[in-house]
Amino acid sequence: MKSRPGDGPEDVDAAFAQIVADLEREGVGRDLPKIDEDTPAAEEPDHTPRPASTWRAHETEVDWSGDNADEHYEPPEPPPLPRLRPLTVVAIGLLVAGVLLLTLASILNLDARVTTPIALTGLATGIALLLLRARKTPPPLDDDNGAQV
Repeated sequence: MKSRPGDGPEDVDAAFAQIVADLEREGVGRDLPKIDEDTPAAEEPDHTPRPASTWRAHETEVDWSGDNADEHYEPPEPPPLPRLRPLTVVAIGLLVAGVLLLTLASILNLDARVTTPIALTGLATGIALLLLRARKTPPPLDDDNGAQV
């Protein structure tokens, strides 16, 4: 691809020298240490910046090993599960019966035209009962069980 006139500077070195001169005139690089071209890299002084004393740079040693046995958190025992209501037990039973009827129909050589609709009806009824029994309101405010979003 040929460059057309007007695409860029004709003399790239002269353009680069002009950019560097403009930056030096603005003060860019004024605080950089002077390095002799004759000095080998091993003899150059160490100009690495030292972190200032801020909240991130502190002088105390931190024990990252995690051997803080006295600061171990032990969560409280969870409350016992609530007792299942009779209608919930019926819904779970319908779900289990529907799945078993679908899977065992072919093993027991039962007619699929009869067992499939019965199993699907049982599954749908079990799901509907569980969804209808779901709590529609938030738990009472006096129950303090931690942070809630």
